[in-house]
Amino acid sequence: MQHSESDRSLPSRWEALLFSLKALVFQARRVLKNIRHPLRKHPKSDNLCNSLVVAEFSAPLWNQISDAEFPLTAGKVHNLRVACAALNGVEIPADGTFSFWQQIGHISSSHGYTVGRELRSGCLVPNIGGGLCALSGLLYAAALKSHCSIIERHAHSRSLPGMSVEPERDATIFWNYVDLRFQTSSSLRIETELNASQLIVRFRRAETTNVPIQNIKPLEKIVHQHASGDCLTCGMISCFRHPSATTQYPPNTAHAAFLLDSWSPEIELWCQQYSHAGDQWHIPLDGIKWKKPNYAWKVPSDAIANYLTWFTLLNAWKTRRLPQQGEVRQKTLLQREADLADRYARALATDARHLFVSQNLLPHLHANGALGGRTYDVLMQRMPLEHLHQLLDEATKKHPTSQTINDFRADDKLLKAEKKALSAAARFVTPHRAIAKIMGDRSILLDWIMPPVPPRNQHDSATMRIFFPCSPLARKGVYELADALSGMNAKLFVLGKAKESGTDPLANIEHHSASIEDLYSTGMLILPAWVEHQPRIALRALSAGIPVIATRACGLANHPLLTEIDQPDATAIKECIAKILAISKAS
Repeated sequence: MQHSESDRSLPSRWEALLFSLKALVFQARRVLKNIRHPLRKHPKSDNLCNSLVVAEFSAPLWNQISDAEFPLTAGKVHNLRVACAALNGVEIPADGTFSFWQQIGHISSSHGYTVGRELRSGCLVPNIGGGLCALSGLLYAAALKSHCSIIERHAHSRSLPGMSVEPERDATIFWNYVDLRFQTSSSLRIETELNASQLIVRFRRAETTNVPIQNIKPLEKIVHQHASGDCLTCGMISCFRHPSATTQYPPNTAHAAFLLDSWSPEIELWCQQYSHAGDQWHIPLDGIKWKKPNYAWKVPSDAIANYLTWFTLLNAWKTRRLPQQGEVRQKTLLQREADLADRYARALATDARHLFVSQNLLPHLHANGALGGRTYDVLMQRMPLEHLHQLLDEATKKHPTSQTINDFRADDKLLKAEKKALSAAARFVTPHRAIAKIMGDRSILLDWIMPPVPPRNQHDSATMRIFFPCSPLARKGVYELADALSGMNAKLFVLGKAKESGTDPLANIEHHSASIEDLYSTGMLILPAWVEHQPRIALRALSAGIPVIATRACGLANHPLLTEIDQPDATAIKECIAKILAISKAS
């Protein structure tokens, strides 16, 4: 409900100046007091991450919001996102004291905060860091429920819209002298997070405590009336604080953001269909301009493209210096994904309500808090890490001497982050049949785009010419393929250069290093992989009329020339080769 300017008196600049001067005095006094009696900033830890939950509270992020109020509410949500990232995982030792400002630090744009709405003199006004009282209020409620001793707490003069606790139990903060402080009798873990619609605060303890909840000292009388809408809807446009006096906020400028990495033609087409004017496309590099096909995303003309050119070029230079295979390479690539996710998180506009996220960036975006307060779809270009580990474990049981199967194992923290982020996703978008099956009902299955190919070069040689479209590694099924071809009159063309350490699995098979052009002179392509996320060369073979034998893990769609096997298996491969040869002779 809007208020006319006659409903209440307008705040004056003199009153604002007086407030600022008083605040400076109080802030200086608090600084001196903190010097005399310093408080510890508690570190993050995982020591209590599996301990008992002793308190949990939540508050809505987007309730009762009008289009006109969206910009400042989006700013509030962003500020909560930044503050929660700073607090989540903080662990306080027994008899330790928590101070909101000691943990959060100074609020400024240089620390990632933006303009949100803040209650001041009964008005919801724009201010850097506005909206953090929602967090301090839940922290206070959780501290009470978990039997902490409250050292300092201040209440709002009015009730805020969307408050989830009673007015007598809310807590306001204002840098740095209006603080929230409490002491815990036993070690305590603080967890703070945002899902798509709620702010959540959770306390964990290593053990329970029988300390009773303390009686709260009476505070100044609280005015039990709600603050009106924020400055964008209060109607008092003559007020010097009203944004029309300085900044124009367009109504509800919510948009989507695309956080992309490696290019996929199927996913690009889908994203273009769901992109709207003003949406942001975050891409590592302009692949079309730099002639890098792996980043060749075509951004719609009415969308905004943001590139990380120098970051990507530097990482490309580092990657070329890495070994082709091994743990060092995998860890470096994983760190590059984490760094890319952090840069995307910093570049995201506060009004990005929905995200389209490349899956490899998802656990890192969850860890840095960028997904909080937003809905998102996941662009699936690989198996979930948990399922990927299961497949590699099966391969390890069959080939325990292989060193390359275990090149990549994400740590438990990354696995948990991805699993939690996937559970909260709206949809999973992929052309990969095996991945879509794993992800279930929320999957959107796309059609593979068949690439254009040159004509085949037929060979009349009695020797079978077989194409292996990857490096001869255990996880790609090279051992099973070698067993299947043993004793056959076959010539194998191998595309990749990385190798198994130790014994060469193809030592007894006639094989040659190949280029992609050699594909079109072969009689079949075999890909008996344990793991294959991008079966692009198999698609080329099918487009060229070349029969393909592949495991279901390759995720290919049904095709007259495709023969699928459940898992890498030499006997199954032999049977499939025999069927293809029989069909070829019959035709």
